[in-house]
Amino acid sequence: MNPVMIVRLSIMMFLQFFVWGAWYVTAGNYMTAHGMGDIIGNAYSVAPIAAIIAPLFLGLIADRYFPTERVLAVLHLIGGGVMILAPQYSGNAFVGILLVHALCYMPTLGLTNTLAFHNITNQEKEFPIIRVAGTFGWIVANIIVSKTLHADTQAEQFYVAGGAAIALGLYSFSLPHTPPPAKGQPASIASVLGFDSLKMMGNRSFAVFMISSLLICIPLAAYYAYAPVYVSDAGFESPAFVMSFGQWSEVFFMLIMPFFFMFLGVKWMILIGMLAWVARYGLFAIAAPDGIEWMIFIGILLHGICYDFFFVTGQIYVDKKAAREIRGQAQGFLVLVTQGLGMLIGAQISQAVFTSIGESSDVLTLPEWQRFWWIPCIAAAVFAVLFGALFRDQVSAKEEDVSEGDVASAATSQEGM
Repeated sequence: MNPVMIVRLSIMMFLQFFVWGAWYVTAGNYMTAHGMGDIIGNAYSVAPIAAIIAPLFLGLIADRYFPTERVLAVLHLIGGGVMILAPQYSGNAFVGILLVHALCYMPTLGLTNTLAFHNITNQEKEFPIIRVAGTFGWIVANIIVSKTLHADTQAEQFYVAGGAAIALGLYSFSLPHTPPPAKGQPASIASVLGFDSLKMMGNRSFAVFMISSLLICIPLAAYYAYAPVYVSDAGFESPAFVMSFGQWSEVFFMLIMPFFFMFLGVKWMILIGMLAWVARYGLFAIAAPDGIEWMIFIGILLHGICYDFFFVTGQIYVDKKAAREIRGQAQGFLVLVTQGLGMLIGAQISQAVFTSIGESSDVLTLPEWQRFWWIPCIAAAVFAVLFGALFRDQVSAKEEDVSEGDVASAATSQEGM
């Protein structure tokens, strides 16, 4: 283990997720305060759109022709500069700026992982240390924007995000030289998007898992787009700071996940993750009319189970079931289905629900919030029941032997969401 390299890569990962955390939680509150509450769903569609496009950029260009650290630097410099311009715009132009930033940012999630893995010698021991720095970056960004600057509804959040991206872009030039990992290898759009792994859909359980994952991500999208706005309307000060406790919960449950696998197995881990979303939305709905803060806070703390048990377990399941030669493609296909298509559809549906429920198109009263949260709650419950009834856990005892390294590796492609 090289302590200096660990520190250098941890700084990279800290800044990587600091950039995302500085605006992603608070953008909805900013938009509500500036008369854009009716298009919050559009703003939270940009990351899924970019998640669909990012594999093409990585697989067809970045992974084959340019050193990783230079691509990382250029993308963050462009994305940071664009983000600083965001407060100058409103309406669809504002969303367009966020889309340009997301198109620059989303490929860097894979690039930072590639760079880290290339420059460490023991992935299972070293990468968790590096990756957890990213979660702390997200938390610190929430604290600075929300608790220190009180900028949940102010333009400063975009200046912080843009400035951090530019700082990371400049820092990236100092990172170790990392040659393009797939230089000289043939590529196709089908392989880059993971379509070669479609043959796995011939397995009934895998097909049920993928379809269920797509469906459950539709109601899940409502949390990322509207929970911070709801938390603010319910009376919490510094809503992004309050939301950051969900990331602390995520860290805790990620550390203890291997122990749960020993007793529960894949099916029950994923099902509990789905049911945690049902419980979260149920708590939000019950708490809404009176703004019961302790119930809302428990819903936020459920994030560790909601995210780790569903997303991370799902990524581990795919890794265990896919043949070695298509594991990367299978993970890309999973991201495309969940973080791409599922979240994109969900963001648009949640926006339609939001605007149809309220008397005003961009603001909800607390009783209206109750009606809003019951809809994803019921949808998540239906999809969880279908998954529980139809999924047959076809993972062998050997495949269920999950290590801390498996958990960390499965979490590499996501935010501190």
